[in-house]
Amino acid sequence: MGESTATKHQAFHLSMDNNPQAASKCFDDDGRLKRSGTIWTASAHIITAVIGSGVLSLAWATAQLGWIAGPAVMFLFSFVTYYTSALLAQCYRSDDPVSGKRNYTYMDAVRSNLGGFKVKLCGLVQYFNLIGVAIGYTIAASISMVAIKRSNCFHERADDNPCHVSSNIYMIMFGVSEIIFSQIPDFDQIWWLSIVAAVMSFTYSSIGLALGVAKVAETGKFRGSLTGISIGTVTETQKIWKSFQALGNIAFAYSYSLILIEIQDTIKAPPTEYKTMKKATLISVAVTTLFYMLCGCMGYAAFGDLAPGNLLTGFGFYNPYWLLDIANAAIVIHLVGAYQVYCQPLFAFVEKEASQRFPENKLITKEIEIPILGFRPLKLNLFRLIWRSLFVIFTTVTSMLLPFFNDVVGLLGAFGFWPLTVYFPVEMYIVQKKIPRWSTRWVCLQMLSIACLVISIAAVAGSVAGIVSDLKIYKPFKTSY
Repeated sequence: MGESTATKHQAFHLSMDNNPQAASKCFDDDGRLKRSGTIWTASAHIITAVIGSGVLSLAWATAQLGWIAGPAVMFLFSFVTYYTSALLAQCYRSDDPVSGKRNYTYMDAVRSNLGGFKVKLCGLVQYFNLIGVAIGYTIAASISMVAIKRSNCFHERADDNPCHVSSNIYMIMFGVSEIIFSQIPDFDQIWWLSIVAAVMSFTYSSIGLALGVAKVAETGKFRGSLTGISIGTVTETQKIWKSFQALGNIAFAYSYSLILIEIQDTIKAPPTEYKTMKKATLISVAVTTLFYMLCGCMGYAAFGDLAPGNLLTGFGFYNPYWLLDIANAAIVIHLVGAYQVYCQPLFAFVEKEASQRFPENKLITKEIEIPILGFRPLKLNLFRLIWRSLFVIFTTVTSMLLPFFNDVVGLLGAFGFWPLTVYFPVEMYIVQKKIPRWSTRWVCLQMLSIACLVISIAAVAGSVAGIVSDLKIYKPFKTSY
């Protein structure tokens, strides 16, 4: 009689873990409601996470590196991302890929395979990166909303008025929408938002690509050079720093490993989650690489050394301006969904920790049902409402303080790429497969890890140099375009 609901759930959960066959039509082998994700929903989540605002900076990144190094680096990052993601996907279950214990989050996988200090290090890097992505996406969304406003202003006035617009109000608007969407309880329930966002990402990428092709056709030539932006346009020092920053931008464009395990935890079995995730990763990375190569290369061909940090802003206010408005609106809609895909794991982590530490606290555990006409009642949790709203407010205010899109994107990509995309997946795979130290396979994996570390350090240095340069002419809360 005195046994709590939590204790009953825990007992049921343990019994399911000990007897995988106990899974019923309604529950999986871990006692949770049956997962319903497929290769297509997983691919939609990945594409939503990967084809983000990073795609818009690829023309600029290609301009810094040139026709040889630019495409080569994109191929390199796509291969590394696919290979290490396949390694990471094998760590979703410990010991046995079919019936082993599930790891629900990236940190759980690190805890099961590596343990100790590395768990805290992983959590620190992962959640710092998730916060950074939220800030980066807020900046990117505001830039697109400002571009729509300026474009319409320019065509309404039809004069030389520059139509300068402050980005702050648009960051606040984006923040308000995210506070609303953040009340969706968990990852499983945002599949529809991911699909809408994935469609939007293809929309604006295709428009950017088409405008690049049109501009090349108009000028009748491919601009750019084999080695990238020429000395004279920039100094030798700037060339080095910008090339390093370009590496960070490309790394950011491929970054999604930090939420891979969480996406994999939505997939139903059979077939095994690993097989489905590996196929979804291959489809997603192949599709995004094709888009990245086309957008990056055609953007560079259209603008040459003058390729803008945000591809769509490079077309200015030229006709058809309504097409640019559609592309920028698609970016905003996509970023609303992408923000949620990245932040849901962070929300879940904080809420899980709070419920474990304060299981009796009604603010944290109690859910209030709000009736909605024609729909199921909305379950509102006060702690979720307060904490998620405060998080969105924090990222919005920080975005208003640091509105440097290109530099922030480069720094995030550089900071998160090596530890989350390469180091932890490689180390967990070595432990799980019991690969002997100094064997050929072990040495090759370590060489891959060290090479990616060097690239990440260079990219961090380039991005920090860019931020320092921007801060010299920066005034807080007074950014306008």
